Amino acid sequence: MKVNKKIVTLATLLALSGSVIAGCSKETATEQPKDGGSPTPATTAGTFSYPMKTDKTLTYWAELNGNIGSVKPTFQEVPFFQEWQKRTGVNLKFIQPPANQAKEALNVLLASGELPDMIEYVWSSGFPGGPEKAINDGYILKLNDAMDKYAPNLKKYLKEHPEVDKQIKTDSGSYYAFPFIRGDDLLKTYQGPIIRKDWLDELGLPMPQTMDDWYNVLKAFKEKKGVAAPLTFLGMPTALFGLDGGAFTGAFGVIKNFYQEDGKIKYGPMEPGYKQFLATMQKWYAEGLIDKNIATVDTKTMDSNMTSSKSGATVWNSGAGIGKWQPIVKEKEPKAQFAPAPYPVLKSGDKPKFGQKDFSFVTTGGVAITANSKNVETAVRLLDYAYGEEGHNFFNFGIEGVSYKMENGYPTYTDLVMKNPDKLAPAQALAMYARSGYNGPFVQDKRYIEQYLTMPEQKDGITVWSKTDADKYLLPPITPTPDESSEFATIMNDVKTLVDEMSLKIILGSEPIDSFDKYVDKIKSLKIERAIGIQKAALDRYNKR
Repeated sequence: MKVNKKIVTLATLLALSGSVIAGCSKETATEQPKDGGSPTPATTAGTFSYPMKTDKTLTYWAELNGNIGSVKPTFQEVPFFQEWQKRTGVNLKFIQPPANQAKEALNVLLASGELPDMIEYVWSSGFPGGPEKAINDGYILKLNDAMDKYAPNLKKYLKEHPEVDKQIKTDSGSYYAFPFIRGDDLLKTYQGPIIRKDWLDELGLPMPQTMDDWYNVLKAFKEKKGVAAPLTFLGMPTALFGLDGGAFTGAFGVIKNFYQEDGKIKYGPMEPGYKQFLATMQKWYAEGLIDKNIATVDTKTMDSNMTSSKSGATVWNSGAGIGKWQPIVKEKEPKAQFAPAPYPVLKSGDKPKFGQKDFSFVTTGGVAITANSKNVETAVRLLDYAYGEEGHNFFNFGIEGVSYKMENGYPTYTDLVMKNPDKLAPAQALAMYARSGYNGPFVQDKRYIEQYLTMPEQKDGITVWSKTDADKYLLPPITPTPDESSEFATIMNDVKTLVDEMSLKIILGSEPIDSFDKYVDKIKSLKIERAIGIQKAALDRYNKR
């Protein structure tokens, strides 16, 4: 860590030397700032430009990303956040909740009544009652007017991308946060089944396509390779977490969540396909093909399983999975190869119904401005910077000449990011200078992923995993009304607990598969039909936006 500091400090000095150029920003807007205590930007007649000239310090509440936290303990020490303040002219004081305790810390913050200017949080799904309630309760600002006046970059983007505009507001048309947007289809799929391709080749087995193929492969891994837990996946924070996106459940036409089909909303764990899924998993578990600790596997355990050859298949990400495990295992086994496998189906030749795929608007990473902030214009201008051309490049690639350089018009990451002399992983090094590797208030650029995924297997993952019909069935980012949202949360807290408990009991064999029908009756008794009705009403309103 000592060396880490030196390298990052050196890069920070380079960043400082480049800030003279950054100060001459070309970002312009057609709105003039207000009089009376507003920021005084460098202006020409009828235009606005960065950096702003203000002596105010704005407060910004956010959880520190894990890749940053492993290198620097606070926002203020990170070159990206230092440079962002320089380029916009806005001094920031960061308020940082303890790691993995954002929800609890936000509740304490809101109860205190002492709110910062900005809060970065999962407003659409993490606030009880949803974003409209957060506005109605006086916690955050409805941004419509402020965006019209001071956010020309975001307004321009939304005008050019009406499908995104539809996703980032509530049914009543309220904008509530500066959003994280995946700017290309290439960025929307990053997760799926991963398997030890070298073991398949060694055993003379083809890449599994069907559930029967998977059974044969896992059995061969166990019997011929002596693998302790052929298939492992995340069980935390909820049971079967690694299968939520449709891997294996999707083969039976369901997911462990709500989805839409033939104009109806369905809840997967009640459907006959989920019973088939549980019966299959029960059989695989009884035969030792699944990790016996499926209820408690976290990312650390999964990493260990996959890099120690305790497991040969899982469901995880191209970066945090293949990208992390491949170099570790290759050091011990030069022929080792992790490869993406397609989402499984029951019948060969069928197209998978489900798979992981994000919408353009990702509900995490949004930044709201608090209702009582006395610095609304400055906060909006600060956040709008990321949606203009210069801010877009900065948020995605960092500091030119330090973290990237232009090569034939293409922003190319330097060795500081891709082959960090400090031995930082690319994800850690990139997080020092840009936000493209994790969510935030900006539009993510596909040129980030084109470079970040350095291995052919990672790039293949995007292609292989995206060949599903998920677009037809997954629910868009709908927003129930405040009343609906509260009622829905109450119902689903009980339902999810029951689903997790019963799913595990059936898979582990402590409950027979025949108990599934009684379990569905219990779900119905918890008012699941009302929850489905709430989802349907919200979807109908969304479709009318």
